[in-house]
Amino acid sequence: MSNKEQVKARIKELVNLLNKYNHAYYVLNQSSISDYDFDQLLKELETLEAANPEFSNENSPTKRVGGDLTKKFNTVKHDFPMLSLSNSYSKEEIIEWGNRIRKFSEDKITYVCELKYDGVAIGIRYVNGQLERAVTRGDGNQGEDVTTNVRTIRTIPLQLHGNYINDFEIRGEIFFPLENFNALNKEKEELGEPLYANPRNTASGTLKLLNSKTVAARGLDCYLYGVYSNQEIATGHYEAVKLAGEWGFKIPDESQKMIFKCDTVDEIMDFINYWDKARVNLPFEIDGVVIKVNNYDQQSDLGFTAKSPRWAIAYKFKAERVETLLNEVTYQVGRTGAITPVANLEPVLLAGTTVKRASLHNQDQIEKLSLYNNDSVYVEKGGEIIPKIVGINLAKRKKDAQQVDFITNCPECDTELVRHEGEVQHYCPNEVGCPPQIKGKIEHFIGRKALNIDGLGPETIDLLFRKDLIHNYADLFDLTFEDLVELDRMADKSANNILQSIKAAKDSPFEKVLFSLGIRHVGETVAKKLARHFKNIEAIIMANTEDLIAVDEIGEKIALSLVAFFEDDVNLAILQKLKNAGLQFEMEEEDEPNNNTLESKTFVVSGVFEKVSRNELKDLIEKNGGKNTGSISAKTNYLIAGDKMGPAKLAKATSLGVQIITEDEFLAMISY
Repeated sequence: MSNKEQVKARIKELVNLLNKYNHAYYVLNQSSISDYDFDQLLKELETLEAANPEFSNENSPTKRVGGDLTKKFNTVKHDFPMLSLSNSYSKEEIIEWGNRIRKFSEDKITYVCELKYDGVAIGIRYVNGQLERAVTRGDGNQGEDVTTNVRTIRTIPLQLHGNYINDFEIRGEIFFPLENFNALNKEKEELGEPLYANPRNTASGTLKLLNSKTVAARGLDCYLYGVYSNQEIATGHYEAVKLAGEWGFKIPDESQKMIFKCDTVDEIMDFINYWDKARVNLPFEIDGVVIKVNNYDQQSDLGFTAKSPRWAIAYKFKAERVETLLNEVTYQVGRTGAITPVANLEPVLLAGTTVKRASLHNQDQIEKLSLYNNDSVYVEKGGEIIPKIVGINLAKRKKDAQQVDFITNCPECDTELVRHEGEVQHYCPNEVGCPPQIKGKIEHFIGRKALNIDGLGPETIDLLFRKDLIHNYADLFDLTFEDLVELDRMADKSANNILQSIKAAKDSPFEKVLFSLGIRHVGETVAKKLARHFKNIEAIIMANTEDLIAVDEIGEKIALSLVAFFEDDVNLAILQKLKNAGLQFEMEEEDEPNNNTLESKTFVVSGVFEKVSRNELKDLIEKNGGKNTGSISAKTNYLIAGDKMGPAKLAKATSLGVQIITEDEFLAMISY
């Protein structure tokens, strides 16, 4: 066998191995290889493919990480139209639908009940077991080709196994797992940026991103549940779904009651009633249940209306909705200058809480609603993080009502707002003169995850700013005892504690100082990666866009933000003042990872510990090359369990097969 033939055979072997391990981990929740060993195999494949591109293919496991920049999404006609379903909201409508179905056939009707995932419908074509194309629903007749992005979703197989048919399309729903969505919003909050409204819209927007590396990082997921082909597949929908599971697809889990085969409307309603309550425990959003006639021949006999199949119907869960009065629209200015319109409402009870405000997100949302001052509006909470206005009672609109026009100038400093190309948010560009931005940056600077300066809450920051004692976060290091003790309700002891905390902040490690600067798009993780890559602030200042993008997980948006920040003379002057104050702007040797004992290992720390604190445990994990996360998932390697650990975390770790270790066992791992 020639060397080239050996390389080709090894690439094929690696592809098959990695696909097998990937399916076991992401679909079956089974860890059959360590993260380190998996990464080593992946690196070997990447090296071989780079040196031998003729043996690489688009469905290689190396494509999971994304990275190719897509210029546009081509429109593709569906081989099988993706029709929408008729919606129902009551048992009476389900009974009526069932009665209509029975008129078409004297044979016994069997139904299949499934969850109605609140995500993005997708159709994926496979030819000879290989993923060929993925297309969004679009208008039902044609959609957009998002294949490059779909390849990054690890629960979607690139290569099938088993006795699959040669040419078919499988349909399902791509969604944003709540854990990943909440983590993304947490990062947005830390960066002082507007939060994403809900998982569904964010999943849709993510799937349309032009950079598939960003798509891969967000961790979308997918359930696939409908097989379409000109070849004969099975006798019915339920049987076809089961076959798809054998081919390697992530299908609805029957043991978790996500799919249910039944014969009566009463059984259908039992399934609906169960999930109407149990949906709150799911790790993703659903908005109802889908009911289908199972048998394909009966489906064919029933046929279609102009808009939807007669053999299927969707039961939609009712989101609680209330009607109240819009008093006014006000505008908030965030730390980064982002402008968020807020609807101030007449207080109303919704889902057990009194609602007074609802986010309007941006100008486009206001225009979409066609909102007028003093409108009577409908408000829902549903799956949203915050209440939102979903409609207007036009019958109650006053004849002299004035339309809500989005502001053109900052409500705080009157600077003309800007809207960057490709963004929906407006911004106030006056970073150094707009009070909410200045105070917001200072609050971020002193925050627990930044320099952790105790005693300086928002009210104290506001008071110091109004008294002209601070103009930016560097001014904190000029404060004296006399400055503080003269503030309202400031005792001697409190003033001394604040000064001690400010002094202690000078010992904060470089990565925390870098994060505290509040550079747009630079969160905790990014700051840590930058600090460990460049070692000191001067190297980051001198780095160009290409240098920054070369750092792991640093994209163009972050790189451009960093360059812009360090090109600003005001920022450089503040930076110099911080240096003069004695803050750490380079990595110290003890901040570097001690070794790679825990490389590629992910830990969750929970409970109370005896020998070291929780924060010390987390530091030890990172200094030994490991990674900390706040919540347990299938990717977690170890849960370090202390006293008084929450039972929910223990139960989840047990169900996912995560290894649970004690404080002593962890310390032994790193020879501490």
